[in-house]
Amino acid sequence: MLKKDTNFPYSDRQAFDRLILLIATLIHNPGVGYSAPDSFESKKNEHHNAIKEVQTKLWETAKSHHISLPEGYPALPTIRKDLEYLRQRGILDKRMYRWGYYVGTGVMSLDELQSVLNALSSQAKYQGDAQSRRIYETLTKRLKGIDLENQGKFLYPIRQILNRSVGHTDPEEMIRLDENQNNLFHKIDTVEDAIMKGQAIEIHRSNDSYGTGRIGYLQIFPLQLIYYDIAWYIIYEYCDNNHLAIRRVNRFTNYCKILIGKTRTIDEQHKRLQDAHKLRENGWGLYLGSVEEQQQELAGNSIFETVKVRFFPPATDFILEGDRRHAKHKIIKGYKDKEIGQPTYVDYIIKLPERSFKEFSLWVFRHMNYAQVMAPSKLVQVHTDAAQKLFERYQKNSCCK
Repeated sequence: MLKKDTNFPYSDRQAFDRLILLIATLIHNPGVGYSAPDSFESKKNEHHNAIKEVQTKLWETAKSHHISLPEGYPALPTIRKDLEYLRQRGILDKRMYRWGYYVGTGVMSLDELQSVLNALSSQAKYQGDAQSRRIYETLTKRLKGIDLENQGKFLYPIRQILNRSVGHTDPEEMIRLDENQNNLFHKIDTVEDAIMKGQAIEIHRSNDSYGTGRIGYLQIFPLQLIYYDIAWYIIYEYCDNNHLAIRRVNRFTNYCKILIGKTRTIDEQHKRLQDAHKLRENGWGLYLGSVEEQQQELAGNSIFETVKVRFFPPATDFILEGDRRHAKHKIIKGYKDKEIGQPTYVDYIIKLPERSFKEFSLWVFRHMNYAQVMAPSKLVQVHTDAAQKLFERYQKNSCCK
């Protein structure tokens, strides 16, 4: 018969129950022990005692399970020792938990998980993300018990993003529907792996809808996959000239080759990704400009022109609603119509690099005769010519009937 190990720190029933209670506390309170730097408590007290918060939550966990603990038990040093034991046994990692304790990958509360599932469901269903679909299907199976306990409320899609991809994005769905597009989505796992490893890849584009001249085989550093409006796009940097670009994923073929020997650090990847987003935020839409334009802009040497568009009712209501349409715009109301008490026009003013004029114009065109470009003169001329051509087309069609 085996002898009882008296050196085992949790051979005592009370100590063992305490350890199990601590594990339960970490499971049901992911992030316990973290105090946000801008919280009231962290400003009030110079030092935040993470173990003290763990102790408080442990007492709450015990009370919720009708477990009676001695006054002040367990003490802070005891909890600290228990946490160290969990590290030794691999239940906690051997690292500092600066943002709160959690077990394994259980980093979310049920409320947080429910919110994340809503976003994952939208990305899987409407943005056609195959990876999200697989993960969502797996998670909903695992969480079926919780959903049943909550009478179907846990998996109820409270929020959904209905922007739908206009092209096929899921290889499995393409096969099932016999709609194989032979596009880069078939190699998307390779692209994502290259992003994280800082690897250059070679991809292929057979046509060029915008006349950039970049067709055939392209050697790039992929930086990020983004969903914008109606489709998935890839942000990347050309290996030969450091040109940043954003292109539709489904406009590339299903060819993707890792370029051996061309790698860089994740910090370099992140730096160029930040540059790409800075260009995107400065402009309008997804066109980031030529190499020369990008170099000038990132160096702070670009000239931004003031663009002014006057919108008229009923478009004015939509313009006034979009007070966060761009971080650097201004919206100025015109004089009020005395009869209806609403502005007779609204001026939308923004400074943009010339590279963004074309995409900005596409947005203005949506409002047709309810919008008039006021400045700059070159953009006024573009819209004047477009309006004239549209008028002539209608005139021609009218005469042909």
